[in-house]
Amino acid sequence: MRAYDKFKRLTRGQDGLWRVTRPAFVAQHRLNAGIIVEAPMLDVRFKNGRKLGKIEEGFGSTLSPGDTFYFAGLSLEVERVELTDLIVRASAKRARYVSYMGARLAITSTLANRVREYLHDRDQWQRFPDDVREWLEVQERRSAIPAPAQLLVETFPHEGKHHMVAYSFEGWNAHQSLGMLITRRMEAMGLKPLGFVANDYALAVYGLEKIEDPAALFSPDILEHEFVDWVQQSALLKRAFREVAIIGGLVERQHPGKKKSGRQVTFSTDLIYDVLRKYEPDHLLLRAAWADARARMTDVGRLARLLDTAADTMLHIDLPRVSPMAVPVLIMIGRERTPRAAARRRC
Repeated sequence: MRAYDKFKRLTRGQDGLWRVTRPAFVAQHRLNAGIIVEAPMLDVRFKNGRKLGKIEEGFGSTLSPGDTFYFAGLSLEVERVELTDLIVRASAKRARYVSYMGARLAITSTLANRVREYLHDRDQWQRFPDDVREWLEVQERRSAIPAPAQLLVETFPHEGKHHMVAYSFEGWNAHQSLGMLITRRMEAMGLKPLGFVANDYALAVYGLEKIEDPAALFSPDILEHEFVDWVQQSALLKRAFREVAIIGGLVERQHPGKKKSGRQVTFSTDLIYDVLRKYEPDHLLLRAAWADARARMTDVGRLARLLDTAADTMLHIDLPRVSPMAVPVLIMIGRERTPRAAARRRC
C-alpha cells in the first residue's frame, strides 16, 4: 500500500516528526470522522422498475436466483441482483420471511437465566396466559422442561428428515455460530446435514441421517478445529474488516458532493482485505477484524461456556415426533441452509 499516494497520509520529516502529507487529507479525515457503519441496503424492484422497498444486504446476500421471500405483502421470487438492486417477480411459492440485524441482538445471560427459572418453576406458570400454560404442560408430558443448569437436546423425525433441537438459551449470535460449526462436524461424521435455524433460545439442525449421539457434536474441541477454519473461510471476517476499515479511515464513505454506496465500499474493503491476507497477514487492521468477529459476531465467550458444560448437563430425549417447544424454531426453517449443490447431492 506504500505504492499508492492515497494511503501515504503521513510522512516522516528529517526532524523525525510525522506530518500530514497534504492538507486535503485533513479535510477528508474530518468529513469521515465519527461515521456510523450502518447495514448496507438493497432496493427491491420489479423488472419494470417499480420499487417495493429496501432490505438489508446481510439478508439479500443469502438469496440466489429462484429463492423466494415475503416482502410488502407479496411472495417474491429473486431473478437477479444488479449492483444495489434486487430484481424480483411475484410468485405463489412458499417463501421465507425477511430478517434484519436489529432483531438479532442477543439476550443477556441474566435474562436467559430468568427465563429458564420461570419455565422450570411450575409456581411461576400462573402468571402466563392459558395457552402458554397448556403449551408447557404438553411439553412436560411429551418431553421435559429443562432445568436452569441443564441442556435439553431433543431428536425426532419430521417431514422425512431427522432433527435435533438444543435448548441452550445462549442468544442468537452464539447459536448461529454453533449451528455453522455443528453442521461442519456433522458433514465430517457422515450425518448429511441439510441446514440449521436458530433463535435466542434454541438451535435446530436437520439432515438425512439420525443423530444418535448429540454429545459428540457439542465437544469443546469444536472451537479448536472447526471454529478457526469456519471464521476464516466465511464472510464474517470480511464483514468485520469492512467496519474496521471504515472506522479506521482506510476506506472513506463520504466525499464532497457524493457518497459511496454499500456495494462500492464492500468491493473496496474486500479487495484490500484479500491483499492484506496474502501479503501482510499480521496487519493491525486484520487483527482488529479477527477480534471483532470472535467477540461480537460469534459471541465466542458464551459459546465456549456452553460447550465446556454440555457433556455434564445434557439431557438427551429421543422423541417420535415434534415437541411443543421445538415448534417456534422449526417454523423458521428455510432461513439458513447448506450450499444447494451439497444438499442436492445428499438428496
